[in-house]
This record gives sequence, structure tokens and C-alpha cells, in this order.
Amino acid sequence: MGDPVTEYSARLQQQEREIRSLSAEIEILKNPQNLNPSQRLDELREENAKLKYRLNILKRSLQEDKSPDNKSMMNINQRLQQIFSEAIQASCPELDNPPLAVTPNQQAKFGDYQCNSAMAMAQMLKAKGMKVNPREIAEKIVQNLPDNELIQKTEIAGPGFINVHLKRTFVSKLLSNLLVNGVQPPPLESRKKVVVDFSSPNIAKEMHVGHLRSTIIGESICRLFEFLGYDVLRLNHVGDWGTQFGMLIAHLQDKFPDYLAVSPPISDLQAFYKESKKRFDDDEDFKKRAYQCVVRLQSREPDFIKAWNLICDVSRREFQKIYDCLDVTIVERGESFYQEMMTDVVKEIEGRGLVEMDEGRKIVFVPGHSIPLTVVKSDGGYTYDTSDLAALRQRIFDEKADIIIYVVDSGQGTHLQLVYAAGRMFGWYDPQVTRVEHAGFGVVLGEDKKKFKTRSGDTVRLIDLLDEGLKRSMDKLKEKERDKVLTPEELVAAQRSVAFGCIKYADLSHNRINDYVFSFDKMLDDRGNTAAYLLYAFTRIRSIARLANIDEATLRKAAETTEVLLDHEKEWKLGKCILRFPEILQKILDDLLLHTLCDYLYELATTFTEFYDSCYCVEKDRQTGEVIKVNMWRMLLCEATAAVMAKGFDILGINPVQKM
Repeated sequence: MGDPVTEYSARLQQQEREIRSLSAEIEILKNPQNLNPSQRLDELREENAKLKYRLNILKRSLQEDKSPDNKSMMNINQRLQQIFSEAIQASCPELDNPPLAVTPNQQAKFGDYQCNSAMAMAQMLKAKGMKVNPREIAEKIVQNLPDNELIQKTEIAGPGFINVHLKRTFVSKLLSNLLVNGVQPPPLESRKKVVVDFSSPNIAKEMHVGHLRSTIIGESICRLFEFLGYDVLRLNHVGDWGTQFGMLIAHLQDKFPDYLAVSPPISDLQAFYKESKKRFDDDEDFKKRAYQCVVRLQSREPDFIKAWNLICDVSRREFQKIYDCLDVTIVERGESFYQEMMTDVVKEIEGRGLVEMDEGRKIVFVPGHSIPLTVVKSDGGYTYDTSDLAALRQRIFDEKADIIIYVVDSGQGTHLQLVYAAGRMFGWYDPQVTRVEHAGFGVVLGEDKKKFKTRSGDTVRLIDLLDEGLKRSMDKLKEKERDKVLTPEELVAAQRSVAFGCIKYADLSHNRINDYVFSFDKMLDDRGNTAAYLLYAFTRIRSIARLANIDEATLRKAAETTEVLLDHEKEWKLGKCILRFPEILQKILDDLLLHTLCDYLYELATTFTEFYDSCYCVEKDRQTGEVIKVNMWRMLLCEATAAVMAKGFDILGINPVQKM
């Protein structure tokens, strides 16, 4: 069922056109006897009046839903789009899907937002053979703007830009709503199921810097969807099956023959893997035994399953150390989980006649792709293609996911697009209904702009990188003499916050699609768009109320009773910036580019600094240092800024501390 407001509006417009047409006919009638309005005109006018009455009731109801009394934060941009969409449709009903472009204004002197639709609409009308000046269209749009709670005034500039000035009293109410109810997500139409596939290391191999991006980006995407009210399943698609386990089990049997009775003391799994790989490459007898172990593992013989579990458990413990440092929550569901499902997938596509034989392999060609999927190898084994198809199918049909996101490096893009295309070809999902998306990312580079490696040329172990971050953040804190003012516990909390926050932020603040240069010096710099700067700024904002001797209870009461004045230009600028938070989250929801949130938090922090430098929040006696006056509405602006920053940090997985 469509939106009733839109439905009634369309019927009204149609009837008003008919009324104008009939009225025109009456005007031109020469015979005075025919000047009485026709019966049809009376009927139309009566129905029109009823429709207008019902439409006004509906609009009032919708406006109440959108009022600042609602606990949710309003997406101002989205609300303006609704208002302008109605005006645009009323101005040019002859256009199908007219363009809707409403954006924040970059220059305050031109207002707060801008609608740039008129120029594109003029081009569309020109294509239909109607030559109309864009400025005339802009004027029509302004004339058709419905009554609303948000717009103070509009101005038409240049060839047809519509500059929008917001009502300060309404913005003030939105800020009060935020302060009373906290940072609440915008209303959600329906609670959709989201599956996010991220991190995905291989069992028996240590996590390295290459896993860093998938883990950090995936965790933040999950946090964003969770905050917005979605049902999120975080999946770790680990490599826990395949021929490499044959050599690992064979090596385990030789090195720890009593492994079934006594848990083997494998402290360095990476070294254990390298030893078994060397034997596999150099010793033919060992290689044969390794293949036999694979067969027995795949047959699920208990002793071999136990050996496999022992190896997996050692890896899991090492992975968990990383996840604990980075505050990551994830459910392991490795390739082994999908083994029986792979058989069902192959049967299904064979039953549809889609499988071709190619030198003993079973392959599937997908229209539009030159490379086939290999679903069964010539030796009868399955491949990554089979496993990924089974995972996609399980997530669609068993998990009933509405959105599936793969946070995997961009090098896997071609493979994943092929898997998604196959899923569509098999009729598993309709992209108009189910969103299946690859959130790809570039590689981590060293300061030499080459792939990040150790001096010896080895891949950088992730645990070593995190330890180095801890060391450097402590050095930075001591350099700033924070060790002299913080307790040992506070110092350790600040160390972890800075170290792990800076590593995450350095990654997330870059467009994930691009490669980025990893530099401890840059990420720990407390100037510019870094976590170090933002964490210090946040701590400073939080300390303002403390220094003014204002407790939380006083702030809460003030939030309910004090109007947030926005008379000073810096107050107004900060207030608007705070309220753009829902717009930013909506954009990230659409494109999964988290650097937008980092840019916003940096803009918010710098806008706050401008405000704090220009507007006294607390006035003190210069001689005694005693507080003379507290401008409570400005203290509330400080509180609103900190609340939004804290929620932004939470989505990015950054843990700020009270003292730094």
C-alpha cells in the first residue's frame, strides 16, 4: 500500500487540473444560460474539499510524528527532502521521478541547506520540448512548499539555487530533545537481518597486518547497523578445513604421539605450521601420509577430529587475544560448517542442468563472466567457490538475511562478484529485495609506500603491531607528562585508549577503497584529523562541567528546563553541526564508507573549538579563579557535542577515557 499523503496529494492535483479545465470551459461559454457551473464541477469541488480535509489531518499526524517530542534524532536533510519532494511534484507534475538534490550549504551566508533541483528539472523539461527558465521553476517550488516546522525562509540565488534558512527555535528544540533522551537513532521502518562476514583468518596461521583492515572495518560496520536498530550477525569465516590440515595432523602425530591423552604444548603455531609445510614439500612419504590424514579427517574419524580440534583451539586462543585488544565480538563459522551444504549446492545446480565438465572438473558459467566457477575439483574435492556459494545460500535461506556484507580485500572483488552473480542466476535472491555487497578495501603500506613488511621482509604479525602501539602511546603520554597527573590505573587506561584508538582511527579515517600508509608517528600526532587529537578534545570537553563544579544531575535538570540559545554565529554553527549526525550515519549506511564519520567527528571537534574560543561557557574571577557565572545553555551545547562524539567513537570502536 502506498503512502496515503502522496496518494491524496496526487488525487488532489488531478482534480484541481480538472477543475481548472472545467472552469475555463465555463468562462468561454457565450450563452448566458450556460454560465451555471456544471454538476460535474460541483461534485469535483465537494470531493476536493473532503480530500483536502483528510490530507490536512494526515499531514498534522505526520508532523506530530516528526516533532522534536519524539525521542529519536531527526535527520534534517531527509526531512527537507520530504518537504521539497512534495513541492517539486506539485510544481512539475508532468515530470516522472524529478531530481531531488538537497545538501548542507558550504557557506553560512547563503543559508543552512540548498536545493539544487531546478536546473536539472529545466533540462528534463527541455528534453520534452518545453523551454523553461530554471529560476522560474525554483520560484514555483518555493511557492509550493508545504507548511512545515523546519524552514524559516528561502531565497533564490543565481540560476535557480534555493537557499534554505532553518528555524532557530526548532533547531534548539531538537538539541534539547537530544540532551533529554540521549543520542537515539532515527526511526527504523523495519528491523532487518544483517550478516557481516569479516576478519576471516586461517587456522594455524597467525593474524597479520592484512587481517587488520577487515577486522576493524567489519566491527565498525556491525556497530553502525546495531546502533540503527538492525539485527546483526557477525561472522568469522575462518579457513579451518582443507588439505593443509592433513600435514598439520601428520606432524602432530609425529611430534606429540600422546596428543590424544595429553594436550600438546603448541605455543608457536606459526613455527609448527612452517615445520609441517617444510616436511610436506621435502618428504614424499610424509606427503602421502598427510593426504591420508585429510581423507580420514573428511571421513570424520574421531581421533582425527580431535587432532583437528586441538589445532583449531590453539589458533582460536591466539585470535581471541587480538579480538580482546581491539574490542571485537565475532561468531566463528568456518569453512567446515558448510561441508555438508556444499554437497547440497552441487546437487541443486546439477539438477538444473547448469554444470559442465571440464577435464574432470565440474564448472558453472555465469552469463556476463568469462571465468567459470569450479564447484568440484577433478579429485572430487570442493573449492573456495563451492564453500562461498554454500555460505551465500545458507545466509539467504537459513539466516533469512536482508543484507549480507562481505568485508574482504579488494583483490577478492572479481571472485565475489562471480559468486553473487551465480546466486542471482540460481534464483537465490533478488538484488532489489536482498542487498548483497562487497565492502572491499586496499592494502596497508609501509612508510616507503610498499606493502607493509618487517625489515627482514616477513609479514608484520598483528600482535607485534599492537604491542608496538602500546609502547609508543605510553612514550607519548610520558612526553606530555601525563604520568605525573594520572594514577597508574588511569595511565594504563589512557595508554590502551590511545594505542588501539589510534590504530583503528588511522585505518577508518582513510577511504577503505584506497591503500593507506601505516605510520605510528602520524597516528599518534595530537594535531590534525587523528584519534589522538579527537580523544584529547573529547576529554577537554568532558572536563568543562567538572571544572565549573556542575554535576550530572544539574546538567540533566538544565536540559529539561533551559532553552539552548543559538544567537551567536558560533553557537548556531555548532548546533547545526551536532544535528547532522543522523545524516552522516545514513550516508554510511548507503555506501559503507566509514571515513565519512571520521571526517564529521573532526569537523565537530574543530567547530566546537571555534565556539569555545568565541563564547564564554564559564566565567571566572581572574584573581581568585572562582566561578562567577555559568552560561548554562552553552554548557548544554558542550554536553550535546560530547554525547555525539561519544556515540561516534562507539561506532568506530574507540574507547575514550575520562582523563588523559
